[in-house]
Amino acid sequence: MGSASRQSLAAAVSQLAATTGVTITTGEQLLAAARAFDESAQLRAILGDPSVAPADKSALVARIMPGLEKPAAAVLDTIVASSWSNGGELVDGIEQVGIRAIARGEGHSATIESQLFSFARVVASDPELELTLGNKLAAAQGKAEVVDRLIGTKAVRATVVIVDHLVRSPRGRRIGEMLAAAADVVAAAGERRVATVTSAVPLSAAQQTRLAAALARQYGSDIQLNLVVDPTVVGGARVQLGGDVIDGTISARLAELKLQLAG
Repeated sequence: MGSASRQSLAAAVSQLAATTGVTITTGEQLLAAARAFDESAQLRAILGDPSVAPADKSALVARIMPGLEKPAAAVLDTIVASSWSNGGELVDGIEQVGIRAIARGEGHSATIESQLFSFARVVASDPELELTLGNKLAAAQGKAEVVDRLIGTKAVRATVVIVDHLVRSPRGRRIGEMLAAAADVVAAAGERRVATVTSAVPLSAAQQTRLAAALARQYGSDIQLNLVVDPTVVGGARVQLGGDVIDGTISARLAELKLQLAG
């Protein structure tokens, strides 16, 4: 995001934190607004025009989204009154705040991150499903129905709402990328960070506890572990947290040794 958009996003997050009565429905309504704005270049242009008074923007949003509850309307008013680098980042900002509102409505449960991660793994392991959900020509409603069949009764409502939105509004993003980004937003809303741990065998509960505690000390925040079992790593573990990668797998050491011997 550009500098203006980052400042506006921070203001929107602060407004969300100060707003009372936030529920999952608040997040649903914000995500619906993001989709509506994304579908209209003219609307994005008006809302992004600094010469248009904030009151006029709020009135326009109220006409377009007449069913907004007070919490969603208050947050959306802050968003459209702020300056964004471009219309796309305005939509991105509404989406991020909407996901944060859903996380808050669900009590900032780490279950959401785990379920988003699990669904991403399912999609990655099924090329046909990935193609179906990522098909730009497929109807949004049809993709949403696929999501409902897969996780509608298995995941918490917050997870279903987030995934439903993402498949309806990909905006050029891959499904795995969207799910990972959404999990990071949920974690940040709960003042956590997400670490993906890949190991040859499942980690014991004690190992998970020790690893999470060590990462928490290093990064200064609670850590949500997403675990992947991959026999090809042979032994050890690979930890990815944002852009940081700690690769202590035997396969990585063997690869490094081969490079040294080849040199």
